Amino acid sequence: MIGYVTVGSNDLPRSAKFYDAIAAEMGVGRMMEFDSFIAWGTAGGAPGIAATKPFDGEAASVGNGVMVAFEAASEEQVQRIYDIALANGGSDEGAPGARGDGFYAAYFRDPDGNKLNAFLMTGS
Repeated sequence: MIGYVTVGSNDLPRSAKFYDAIAAEMGVGRMMEFDSFIAWGTAGGAPGIAATKPFDGEAASVGNGVMVAFEAASEEQVQRIYDIALANGGSDEGAPGARGDGFYAAYFRDPDGNKLNAFLMTGS
């Protein structure tokens, strides 16, 4: 249903470093790149994510209540994505752990403050 999600960035090279590292852990890379926009994922594949300088030229800001979630393959990958995020300028919003029946997740923000998570539906 969702093709891709875009988050705003005030420092695209910093965002590129952050998302390049997470994308590499998830086995994908950049699929589109322009001076003001980079997208990660696979062309025609699963949903991707993009970082962009706002088209209107105004500063990027964080949407209150907006969050992008990366589906992980295992609890170990949730941990790795969380660690990668923090090592690349992200900030903690909730360490990896169970979040109710059948849901395991870690929460973090990218360097621009966009809220993200890595999750796994555990089925238990």
